[in-house]
Amino acid sequence: MYRPSEDKSFMSKSEMEETIVSLLGGRVAESLILDDISTGASNDIERASKIARDMVSKYGMSDVVGAIMFGSGQEEVFLGRDFTQSKNYSEQTASVIDAETKNIIDKAYKRAEDILREHIDKLHVVAGILLEKEKIDGEEFAKVFEG
Repeated sequence: MYRPSEDKSFMSKSEMEETIVSLLGGRVAESLILDDISTGASNDIERASKIARDMVSKYGMSDVVGAIMFGSGQEEVFLGRDFTQSKNYSEQTASVIDAETKNIIDKAYKRAEDILREHIDKLHVVAGILLEKEKIDGEEFAKVFEG
């Protein structure tokens, strides 16, 4: 059973940005090492995109958009689609929200790329362990970074 290290019902903007960087790490690693990408990171990309969009449209964490919540906040899902979510903003505002969301993702991607390039030797070690064992736990991962 997963147990969080602390009871926390909120996240700061910087924590959300770091989470997005982490989520994009697999895609960035594929691109750097294989010079190609796959569908393997699709769930991570989906989660990163949702966090970024929520930062802009739900939590007021965009200087461009401001501290306004866009959408009803009541998303009812029917057969996997949100037919009942009301849209209380213009197409122009939607375009700004999209641009801000992309900006957050692009900055996080660049940061993940910078981190992985700086630690490329450790990336190769972790990749080797994953090829051998298919899984690595937090303790093993920390050992790689400690030397």
